[in-house]
Amino acid sequence: MTQTAPYARQLLAALALAALGGCAYLPSLPSVTGEKVLGFVTPYRLEVVQGNVLTKEQVARVKPGMSRLQVRDTLGSPMLTDVFHGDRWDYLFTMKRQGEPEQRRHVVAWFEGETLKSLDVPNDLPAETDFVASVSPFKPRGNAPKLELTDAERKALPTPAKTTPPSAEPMGVLRSYPPLEPRS
Repeated sequence: MTQTAPYARQLLAALALAALGGCAYLPSLPSVTGEKVLGFVTPYRLEVVQGNVLTKEQVARVKPGMSRLQVRDTLGSPMLTDVFHGDRWDYLFTMKRQGEPEQRRHVVAWFEGETLKSLDVPNDLPAETDFVASVSPFKPRGNAPKLELTDAERKALPTPAKTTPPSAEPMGVLRSYPPLEPRS
């Protein structure tokens, strides 16, 4: 064995100790589960949408006395049905988006036999336009463009000029072509 081998082992041990000592300056492991990894890298978080999207308009169409089939046609299939509670359907909705608070909604349909008894609806159920605006990645800046004229603005428009309809006579050179099949 050469004399350099013990020095190489000592050098390797010193480098390992220096590397472990440098780890003391990194943030602790719980910061990995937070918003940033190692204090400065923000990982991409996948958008997760689960469950049934229910709006005020959909829930307003459901009335007590409707059959299970009618409720399913209106609200969709329930997220949870329980064998031990056959008179209850749970409609759940959750949405997790990066940089925004998590949305959670829970609507419960109660049945007596095959007919709807009542519907438990949360107060924060959005209207359809509000839900679409919250989901849309495109947020308008400033004033949104106006898409329709008012009646007063329509009346203020100038009337279009009268044009004469085109004549029914053919225009251009009239041509005749030989038949495609030879005559016999």
